[in-house]
Amino acid sequence: MTSTPPPDEVPPPARRPRLGTTSARSTLLTVLGEFVHPRGEGVWTSTLVAALAALDVEEKAARQALTRTAAEGLLESRRHGRRVLWQLTPAGKALLEEGTRHIYGFMRDAHAWDGRWLVVSVVIPESQRRLRHRLRTRLTWLGLGTPSPGLWVSPDASKAPAVREVVGDLGLEHRAFAWAGPIADTGDERVLLAQAWDLDDVERRYDAFLAEFASREAGDDVEAFVAQVQLIEQWRRFPFLDPDLPRELLDHHWPGPRAAHAFHERHGRWHSGAERAWEAFCASGGPRP
Repeated sequence: MTSTPPPDEVPPPARRPRLGTTSARSTLLTVLGEFVHPRGEGVWTSTLVAALAALDVEEKAARQALTRTAAEGLLESRRHGRRVLWQLTPAGKALLEEGTRHIYGFMRDAHAWDGRWLVVSVVIPESQRRLRHRLRTRLTWLGLGTPSPGLWVSPDASKAPAVREVVGDLGLEHRAFAWAGPIADTGDERVLLAQAWDLDDVERRYDAFLAEFASREAGDDVEAFVAQVQLIEQWRRFPFLDPDLPRELLDHHWPGPRAAHAFHERHGRWHSGAERAWEAFCASGGPRP
């Protein structure tokens, strides 16, 4: 989830960056996490194809997304005559539960800062690109930034146990070092922030999110379903992009809390209609499993 450096000036509204597009698999995972997993039931292929069609996913792409997700060990299928019922695997449930906690908990509450930084050093050779990518993905998910190769930082020292778990999972115990404490009087924290995170880009993305969703309305239940899925798909990018910095490190009115408020307010507004639309997709897909 990296991004190219932004131009020096924020573009005018007419050039506001588009929110990211999503793949059929990504949309499928959103639907599974929001509507299938909470019910603890299996779901027919026809139900998922109908729901994804409402989101402009063609049937062929929907079926390919199901096959790919199953190949990744997140779904398993059972055939009932000519019909196929899909169930989440334990790995699929764990993935969606972690994602749900992260997405709905992100920037939910303001947190005090004790002035300490967590600094992590992990040196991985260029030849081990896959391992470097896995480390980057997981540390970015935790909100750490990288101001220089092999160095990761966060103003939240309480993340040390989570970082230790990542290091252990990837077998990097003998290559990693971590320490926490206040910043010394050498250097400028503003320079560190600019090197570790592309905050200008994140701010523009928040502006685009607010422009898209803050006052969006949905007419019928299907529109509410579509709006809610699109809302979640766009919001779930921000935990990868925004380190949720303490107020002491932000030099102006950061749009993150406003975007978080818009996310939860619109989700609550559309929830009932989206649930009714999902029940209609289930009914049209055939009898309950």
